[in-house]
Amino acid sequence: MEKHKEFSIPFSGLKQGKHQFDFKVDNAFFDSFGYREFNNADIDLILKLNRMSTMLELEFYAQGTVNVDCDLTSEPFDQPVKGNMELVVKFGEVYNDEDDEILILPHGEHQINIAQLVYEMLVLAVPQKRVHPGVNDGTLKSEALKRLDELQPKETRKDENKTDPRWDALKDLLTDK
Repeated sequence: MEKHKEFSIPFSGLKQGKHQFDFKVDNAFFDSFGYREFNNADIDLILKLNRMSTMLELEFYAQGTVNVDCDLTSEPFDQPVKGNMELVVKFGEVYNDEDDEILILPHGEHQINIAQLVYEMLVLAVPQKRVHPGVNDGTLKSEALKRLDELQPKETRKDENKTDPRWDALKDLLTDK
């Protein structure tokens, strides 16, 4: 049985020209890849396929949210996700996906599975540092933030004209005055 059968596009039966495919990506999709960093996912994916006589052009557009834990407070929040990618599919002797923008399928293939491409695009679309929006604007109230505030070093306010007496002796050594 083929993994992610719903993401297989049978292009051999399509007429030349542009075609659109809509997909819904949820957390089960990421779980099937063993990726467990999202609590939940709700992403709409649009694939625009332009079939030509000798190649295919694929344009991916994704938009939605993934629920992740904040790196600072461990509070879950919905992180907006937006991604796009373009890919050219050509035909050759052997399968080759070494290039990020060109995929080579063997002659005689009649479908392409885009699941791996979608997975990589969406995982890379999520920011590496995930900070709850309430942390930046100060509206989030959590035990972690309260504890961080308590442990923050207290600022000692010194008069800017007042200097450390240990350095005053060194100032006398300056000959540029």
